[in-house]
Amino acid sequence: MLITHAGSGDIQKLAILFDQYRVFYQQKKELTKATEFLNSRIRNKDSVILVAHEKSDIIGFTQLYPSFSSVGMGKIWILNDLFVSPDFRRQNVAKYLMEAAKKHAKETGALRIDLATQTSNSNAQNLYGSMGYIKNEVFWHYSLEL
Repeated sequence: MLITHAGSGDIQKLAILFDQYRVFYQQKKELTKATEFLNSRIRNKDSVILVAHEKSDIIGFTQLYPSFSSVGMGKIWILNDLFVSPDFRRQNVAKYLMEAAKKHAKETGALRIDLATQTSNSNAQNLYGSMGYIKNEVFWHYSLEL
């Protein structure tokens, strides 16, 4: 398995996996929009997408968005997406992607990586805990749908 930064040549295969990820979160299948979304993120350098390759297939990805901490006066990364093809789960693919994300964050001088997961996703929670992520018990996070 090889972990690389996604480029324009990865978009077609990545979009298929990205669309599966969205369907996992009860979104409708929209491969064309997924392709356009990823193409825009890569072209505009809005995010960093790390992909796991097995032979010629993309079997997993994580997407990081840059942000900043005013209090810490430094860069942070938001690990917004992490998905592994169902055929390749339980093979440490997610762990390798997260290690690559950590390496990228350190190389860019970030203070930390923040992420969120569904309260019902115990597999993800166990993975994050095993990798040193600490559940935030101090702050409540809110969202406003627009």
